[in-house]
Amino acid sequence: MILMYMGSIARRSIVLLASALAAAGLVVGAGQAAAAPPSPGSEYVNLGDSYSAGSGVNPVVPGTYPLCGQSENNAAHVLARSAGLRLTDISCGGAKTSDFFAPQFPGLRPQLSALSPRTKLVTLMIGGNDENVFGQTVAQCVAAGATTGFTGHPCQDRYGNSIADTVNSQTYPNLVNAYRAVRAHAPNATVAVINYPTILPNKVQGCPGFPVAPGDVPYTYSLQKTLNDAIARAAKTVGFTVVDAASASVGHDSCQPVGTRWVEPLITDQQLVPVHPNALGERQMAMLAGKALGLK
Repeated sequence: MILMYMGSIARRSIVLLASALAAAGLVVGAGQAAAAPPSPGSEYVNLGDSYSAGSGVNPVVPGTYPLCGQSENNAAHVLARSAGLRLTDISCGGAKTSDFFAPQFPGLRPQLSALSPRTKLVTLMIGGNDENVFGQTVAQCVAAGATTGFTGHPCQDRYGNSIADTVNSQTYPNLVNAYRAVRAHAPNATVAVINYPTILPNKVQGCPGFPVAPGDVPYTYSLQKTLNDAIARAAKTVGFTVVDAASASVGHDSCQPVGTRWVEPLITDQQLVPVHPNALGERQMAMLAGKALGLK
């Protein structure tokens, strides 16, 4: 199983991984006054990366850039349908905060260009791809586990605090900069930042379909938490709502069986893009956002 993974699946899976990991809290940051929920017909813009795009969840939105992997059943589309909002979804798999300001691929526009003073609601998920921290980290943790026969916590031993330090020193200011730009481009919008749902649990255990050493499972969880803590701090600085998908998804991580998990493991036959929310996860994030925003 491990050799199969390292050969035929690893390259695709690890590259697609670079959008993950998190944990924060449902808060309304100081500075954003409580606002009435957007009314039906309001202009709604969804920004962000593959978790926001719903990459891997069928069907893909017709006419969208193929590498963006934007799903008709991502959380934003589900929320827009249920609340009767006019959605412009400009999310794209692999997006970094820098892609808010410049085209991610030739022919695409910067994500911020979708915003205007007419925008009444913005949702976004971003940060997991910055510095390629987490995609690279999971690849490194899989490789480290293989060197010890998947015993101990070799990834933690090798990388220690270096990954978390990168998130705090580089990703956090990137998030603050991006969030401030969102506010400047959409001055009249309610903005909700959805954090990343839990990928691995906070305990030592083996995880079917996720070949890291059991001792490194809580270490990987801690890296998610570091990123989501940075997301929460940045959102508070700018005054955005944080929708806490991380806490709500505890017990629904990728180690759980089909029908319970919200995120697919690294080795899966349930969808084309592993280590990303499945259709259930996207629906749950839509429900959480709707509740936080007071939408029906």
